[in-house]
Amino acid sequence: MLGLDLSTSVDGVVETIEKLPIDLFAETLQSILVHLQDQNRAVDLIETCDKFQRVGINLDQKAVQDIIKLMTYYFRLAAKSNLSSDVLVSKLTECSSKWSKSTLPVVHQLWTEHSALLHAHQEVLTMASIGQLVDIQWKLGMAVSSDTCRSLNSPFISVLMKIADTSGEMSYKSFEMTVQQFQNFYRQFKEMASVLETV
Repeated sequence: MLGLDLSTSVDGVVETIEKLPIDLFAETLQSILVHLQDQNRAVDLIETCDKFQRVGINLDQKAVQDIIKLMTYYFRLAAKSNLSSDVLVSKLTECSSKWSKSTLPVVHQLWTEHSALLHAHQEVLTMASIGQLVDIQWKLGMAVSSDTCRSLNSPFISVLMKIADTSGEMSYKSFEMTVQQFQNFYRQFKEMASVLETV
């Protein structure tokens, strides 16, 4: 669910968070929130580790990554469910009793500042729900029996597309086309390419 290894408990991650100076934890949360607002592709793990080491916090990359995963999960949950800051803090205390009274107000404050924007962004993603084409494979075949091809031994094109949805999950879509359908498909892609060249 959280993407944490089985060897890593939520309590263990929270205990690690509690060792961080409050301003460093706030800066890490800020990076996660910027990432979730799509202003940055990902939270830079190496840069975050370096920041920790510069202030004397020596954590390995896995520990830092677990902090990022835990907080990203709860911020995404809060954005998708339109949770208030109080409810988010309540969810965090339900998952672990290791949170201190000084750490949770930081989460509360930052979520109060960013929740409206993140919720709106989440709604746009849900409405748009546009995936990204990762790969396309095709092959030419000969139909020996078909309800769409009128004659046997007709050539057809089989296409398999690998698509990443907005959450990163991969899905596969496949379809077959007659030669005439493929030629129309090709013409449309050619039109798109010529329009893109003018931009």
